[in-house]
Parts: sequence; C-alpha cells; structure tokens
Amino acid sequence: MDKQTYRLNPTGASSLRFWKTNSFDIPVHMRVVSDDDFSDSLLNDYTDEPYFKLLHDLTHIDRVALPEGFVMTQGSTGEFAAHINAAYEREGVTVEELEQYQARPVYDADLWICIRDISSMKVVASGIAELDRDIREGSLEWIQVSDGYRRLGLGKCTVNELLSRLKGKADFVTVSGRVNNETQPERLYERCGFTNKTLWHILTRKT
Repeated sequence: MDKQTYRLNPTGASSLRFWKTNSFDIPVHMRVVSDDDFSDSLLNDYTDEPYFKLLHDLTHIDRVALPEGFVMTQGSTGEFAAHINAAYEREGVTVEELEQYQARPVYDADLWICIRDISSMKVVASGIAELDRDIREGSLEWIQVSDGYRRLGLGKCTVNELLSRLKGKADFVTVSGRVNNETQPERLYERCGFTNKTLWHILTRKT
C-alpha cells in the first residue's frame, strides 16, 4: 500500500498500521475484511473476531493530572511483560517479544511509560506506543490498567501522556483492539479524542 492511500483514510485503508501493513503477510487460512465487505455467509467457513480501529489527529489533547498517590516513570521489559500478562486473559507478551519491539525502526524509548502506586512502587498502569517516522504515524500498542486500579483515570492519563509525547513527532495516531473485550477499551480511546471508528473482521478458516 502506498503512503498517500493510507494517509487519506488510516482506519479504513487497512486494519493494521502502515508499517505493518507493508511487512505482514496474512496467513493463508485467514482473511481480513472491512465491516462494509463482511457478510454473515462468511461464518459458514470462518470464525470471526471483530476489531475496531480509531484515529486521533492530535489537534486537541486533554491534560489530565495523575491522581494523588501515583507517579509516572519508565519500566523494564520484565515489568512491562508482567503487567501486560496480568491484565489480559486472552493476550500476552514475553520479555523476548518486547525486546524485539525495541529492535523495530518504530521504537521510541520515550513512548514506553508506567504509572506506579507510590505506596508500593508497583506498576499499576502502563502504555507502549510506536512511531513510524517515515509516514509520521503514531500507534498505541499496549494500554492496560491493573485490576483494582481501574476507574481512577489512570487509563486516560496513560493514553493522553502518550498522545502528548507523540504530538510534534506524528501527524496522527491510530489504535485498534478487540470489539468483544469486557473492558471496552474503545470507550476509553473515544473519551481521549479518538474518532472515525472502523470495524474490521479477522476471519480464521474453520477446521
């Protein structure tokens, strides 16, 4: 895909961010179709996992103060992996995989952030974003808040801090995630100013 086509409609042109669109081959047993092209008849042969993709133009970013008792810091790959794996039942990542993230050309150390509970200094929220300097696209990769620390505004603090760090480096930011997620992450992103939601269907052929 060429840059101009993608930039005209970042959420509708591809389910993936630009750099991954051009470097990732869809496995032969899978299909990716937009919601406009989706038909229930596809479910005869495929299982469906719908994903959303959202866009932020970085025009307006709310400044959200951390609640008292928390501090924003950096973290080790081990801390990020442990926090991500504790936050999700169906998804996870290893330290080795995160080290591979750091070897990508879209890696930016300033876009890996943690929020810690000052009383214990344990990580209770974390976020990882990437920056495609070629097309000036930022992307949110991992955003999570520990169970027991949700609904305190830590997710919004994490997202908005990453958006602030991307402003001036990127022209726009994208994020995607599973639709059928009980934490409903798209609602958080929309509260942070993301718009232009597009649905994509990740289809896996039945065996």
